[in-house]
Amino acid sequence: MSTNSTKPEEKGFFEKVKETIEEFWDGTKEKAEDVKDAAEDTYEHLKDKIVSEKSAAKKKATAVKKAVSTKTTEVAAKAKTAATEIKAKAETKAKAITAKAKQESVKAKEEVAGLKAKAGDKAKAITSKAKAETTKAKAAAKTTAAKTKKTVAAH
Repeated sequence: MSTNSTKPEEKGFFEKVKETIEEFWDGTKEKAEDVKDAAEDTYEHLKDKIVSEKSAAKKKATAVKKAVSTKTTEVAAKAKTAATEIKAKAETKAKAITAKAKQESVKAKEEVAGLKAKAGDKAKAITSKAKAETTKAKAAAKTTAAKTKKTVAAH
């Protein structure tokens, strides 16, 4: 006869523990794989999100850089035009002041020339008056000298 019985074999305590541990192990392995897959998916998702945020940040930074560059250029242009306007105004004022100074110089020279002419005319008038008086005085002296000669001669 055969040693195999038709009844199912009963398992011992250790075999049952071993099977239970194997079931736990297989379940844990599956859970670990599921967790690993979920972690990889989350990692990929976060990676994609970060990459998209980085590109958005780069775009914003580029836009800000362009805006700053544009503003800087505008401010520099405004400063140049303001400096040019101020320079032109200063040159105009300087020319006006120079012209006024020249005009006043010409007036002063004319006044000096006028005063010289007046002084010359006065000097000529005084000289001619003095000459006339001197001539009169000489004539009067001649006549008095002639009269004194006559009176002296008559005596």
